Amino acid sequence: MAETPKYAAPPGPGYTGVVVLADGSVFWGWGLGAEGDAVGEVCFNTSMTGYQEILTDPSYAGQIITFTFPHIGNTGTNPEDIETQGIAARGLILRAPITGPSNFRADSHLNDWLKLRNLVGVSGIDTRAMTRRIRDLGAPNGVVAHAKDGKFDLAALHAKAKGWPGLEGMDLAAEVSCRQTYSWDETRWVLGQGYGKLTAPKYHVVALDYGIKRNILRSLATAGCKVTVLPANSTAEDVLRHKPDGVFLSNGPGDPAATGVYAVPTIKALVDSGKPVFGICLGHQMLALALGGKTAKMERGHRGANHPVKDLETGKVEITSQNHGFCVVEESLPKNVVRSHVSLFDGSNEGLKLTDKPVFSVQYHPEASPGPQDSHYLFDRFVKLMERQRG
Repeated sequence: MAETPKYAAPPGPGYTGVVVLADGSVFWGWGLGAEGDAVGEVCFNTSMTGYQEILTDPSYAGQIITFTFPHIGNTGTNPEDIETQGIAARGLILRAPITGPSNFRADSHLNDWLKLRNLVGVSGIDTRAMTRRIRDLGAPNGVVAHAKDGKFDLAALHAKAKGWPGLEGMDLAAEVSCRQTYSWDETRWVLGQGYGKLTAPKYHVVALDYGIKRNILRSLATAGCKVTVLPANSTAEDVLRHKPDGVFLSNGPGDPAATGVYAVPTIKALVDSGKPVFGICLGHQMLALALGGKTAKMERGHRGANHPVKDLETGKVEITSQNHGFCVVEESLPKNVVRSHVSLFDGSNEGLKLTDKPVFSVQYHPEASPGPQDSHYLFDRFVKLMERQRG
């Protein structure tokens, strides 16, 4: 007969939150946000700002985010700093209780914002220990749970964590992509003015939505591009019917090989069309697949707003915002694909370009939401390709 596992008991009364990992490890804390539980891959993010943008980034679908920065909540929340209408992340893990808002743009307390969006979180967790665990052992599957009465069925939560299949082989882009085509003309936010509107577009870009962030769309609009956004499962014919000057392949969650089952044939045809193509994150990975390369699951991934990347064309180092758990296997790329950017943390591929077509991509997030603005030049690089193509 199998032995009943022994779970760590709460260190005292009053604990209303718990994190249970697939290996049976239990971390006690205090619940925040909505009551209930959520299962996903437990990762960590080192960003010091932008928790609202992070929680609404569709690339975090299927993940529970451990925030390493202690003062989460200090800028409150507002209706402007969101990257998609819904919630993308499964849950969140904090060291300290939510910090009260102290910012002139704050509209509501983070805890109220989480409740409204049915997002479960736990504070009081040793996030340094959790981060070291992920760093050393890889990102585990886990459950985050919140109950006001402090009563939890640990065996059931453990079974849920163990039974979750994980992100490898999972197509999550289909869940977060738009369902209908729409147009975008809103530009980046400016202090004292808010968001602007593109009134005289120079170029027309079709963006394939695998989980696109709004600030990517704003960045394209700021660069002078009217954007038409199409669902993830659109064909090359669907894209080219709009007669775009260029095509954008968006960020998104899940395994690129799984989403690539339907996306890669489209991307191949778009590359063959000769149109300028620019990909970010999942779009970068699937472009590599379309070119004959391979992708692989990373043990811990890159998530934060302080990742140094070297642009091998200019020799400059940029500090970047990143969020990915898969990477391009560089040695699998064909000869007409050149490595353009490299991570100075671990040497992994951060960008590629074709030698014979106006096509390039990066692994990180140049739209900087949240994050530094060192990489905004990539949108201008895309515009220059479209300008050259027009002659």
